[in-house]
Amino acid sequence: MSASNHVPSVLFVCVKNAGKSQMAAGLMRTIAGDTVEVHSAGTRPGGAINALSAAALAEGGIDITDQTPKPIDSALLRNVDVVVILGREAHVEPVEGTRFETWDTDEPSDRGIGGIERMRLVRDDIENRVRRLIDQLGAAPNG
Repeated sequence: MSASNHVPSVLFVCVKNAGKSQMAAGLMRTIAGDTVEVHSAGTRPGGAINALSAAALAEGGIDITDQTPKPIDSALLRNVDVVVILGREAHVEPVEGTRFETWDTDEPSDRGIGGIERMRLVRDDIENRVRRLIDQLGAAPNG
């Protein structure tokens, strides 16, 4: 595959792989389509997708309810182009040759905002960051 045909790959990571990293992956899949290979994982995966995260994305027509939290695959970690760590709590050892970014995402609960309103704000923050990353990767967004 020539460099011009290379599909960039991104791994989104948070602690539980139940909320923010799943939201980012769902947004990236929807906005970038097949122009970016998208993965998500958790440093300590939870048991199920966060219902409020799923509800906030569903408002925009994005369904992540079929996803399940999963651990980081070390082979995948070495082979993706970009690893994005969402939030302040997840920690991943850098891999030589892989671009690492940490997104210190909006945390509305710090301002006393909870429930679905919190998730809408988190979703909007992550969506803006996903769109910037798509631009940086040179991938063509769907919408």
